Amino acid sequence: MSSYLQLVFMLLIFVAVLAATYFFTKWIAGFQKEKQSTGNIEVIETARISTTKYIQIVRIGQRYMAIGVGKDEITNLGEVSREDLSFREEDSETNMSFKDILEKFKGEIKK
Repeated sequence: MSSYLQLVFMLLIFVAVLAATYFFTKWIAGFQKEKQSTGNIEVIETARISTTKYIQIVRIGQRYMAIGVGKDEITNLGEVSREDLSFREEDSETNMSFKDILEKFKGEIKK
């Protein structure tokens, strides 16, 4: 009987640690997102050139810059006008919650 109680107690501790980890991760993600979105610097788009080199379009204030990002360096490639850029519209599928995605997946399996 004591081993059964120990098993139940360990399962409860495991579930409590899992729940604490989940809520802490959600809190940290929200904190970092809020901290990142309040500034004047925003990465608009990133394209990989090789495993360690990228080209990024960055908004700094009202100006858009193209930069090359490597392992140990950042190179200014030049300024880009806003008219030359094409922005994607927010798609409803990119902002779906896990529950919505799971329900959509279940619906496709039933067909």
